[in-house]
Amino acid sequence: MVYFFTYLIYFYATFLGLSYLALMIMSYYNTVRYRYRYTQREENYLRDFPEKAPAVSIVAPAFNEEVIISDSVHSLLNLDYPNFEVVVVNDGSKDKTLDILIKEFELEEVPYYVIYKVHCKPIKRLFRSTNPEFNRLIVIDKENGGTKADAINAGINIAQYDYFINTDVDCILSKDSLGKIVLPILDSDKHVIAVGATMRMANGCTVDNGRITRVKAPSSLIPLFQETEYLRSYLVGKMGWDVINAIPNVSGGYGLFDTQIIIAVGGFDSSSHAEDMDMTARIAAYMLENERPYRIAQCPYSLCWTEGPPNLKVLSRQRSRWGRGLFQFLVDHRKLIFNKDYGRLGFIVLPYTIFFEFLAPIIEFVGLLFMIFLLITHQINFDTFWMMLLYAYLIGFSVSVITVLYDLTLDKLYRNFWEYLKLVLFSALEPILYHPFIVIFTLRGYIQYLTRRDIKWGKMTRKGFSHPKNA
Repeated sequence: MVYFFTYLIYFYATFLGLSYLALMIMSYYNTVRYRYRYTQREENYLRDFPEKAPAVSIVAPAFNEEVIISDSVHSLLNLDYPNFEVVVVNDGSKDKTLDILIKEFELEEVPYYVIYKVHCKPIKRLFRSTNPEFNRLIVIDKENGGTKADAINAGINIAQYDYFINTDVDCILSKDSLGKIVLPILDSDKHVIAVGATMRMANGCTVDNGRITRVKAPSSLIPLFQETEYLRSYLVGKMGWDVINAIPNVSGGYGLFDTQIIIAVGGFDSSSHAEDMDMTARIAAYMLENERPYRIAQCPYSLCWTEGPPNLKVLSRQRSRWGRGLFQFLVDHRKLIFNKDYGRLGFIVLPYTIFFEFLAPIIEFVGLLFMIFLLITHQINFDTFWMMLLYAYLIGFSVSVITVLYDLTLDKLYRNFWEYLKLVLFSALEPILYHPFIVIFTLRGYIQYLTRRDIKWGKMTRKGFSHPKNA
């Protein structure tokens, strides 16, 4: 049994490493191709000929976001794009979120008639601004639905345009974010039903009136680890999967969706705690069931900055929710796994998610217990033990280093080399100081799902964004 488990861990790490290698190769090819295919010329074309720019609704749910709501909405309103609207959904906040919106953006309640194209909790009021400067803004006040998905559905019911951005109000978008994310739609011979983009940490960045004026690596330990973690997920993972049209999910933090396709599948699942993964799978399955060619694309550029959990307490809430959502997602979509009718979705996306995302924390935790058992019973061959430990460590560290290099090939967002070096140095410490907590919090989420705990939106404590000193 000792030998069996030892070889199991070895081959698991090997297959994981090979999958990372394949993704890194595909990601590099895709990133270089994207960089030369979509240039400033294409973005300028949309500004010069606004009638060619697809109209986009930005849907941003808000639940108890009084600390950051003003900066976030200013960020959304100040985008450099000709055709868009901003739909902020106040999902029954119990703090001053709505009061701040009304005062800051000079809102007044307006009469409305809602056609509920997708299900959501009742919409109570609708607000528009009396100031022409904020004429793109619509604010919905609704009953709390318990999940972000319900709030997104409310926004979809009000949204006017063919495409919508699903984002969070704890996000700051780059000024050119819409111009960049719509380019794959205009350039594809297949129906593009969703597009994702790279997200990273706003912690440490300087924000002035909703705009990032200084991009900086986070100074706090946990957001700094998350910066590299996010970059790995987007620049290696999703950019790699994009090559074979097998992106597992379009992030709920920032993603573009075809409005009519979302309505056709019934909107976001209000009971889901992984609404982004759930929706990505459902729209792909819908297109396959109706024999309609489609593409889900990924933009490598950093278009969205989010305030990451600043401490272990908040990180625990976030990752436990992600763990619950992952477990729920796999159970809900189990019929698609190895189903020949669902192509890459059934034979690549979902099996990979099971073996290398869902099972990973379980295998790591069981492996730790097994190692402790071997230590107690004096059955460890320390020469082999240290070699295998170094082998697994170097796989993860190499991916992190290559991810930082990929980011540098796209755009040098940090002002100095030290900030990039800091990402590399702290990624070397990630397996020791950060990753064990992610395993524990994820397993906690699995247990919460199995015990059927009724958990709604968690309280995600915000610190707000850093502002210029002379502000």
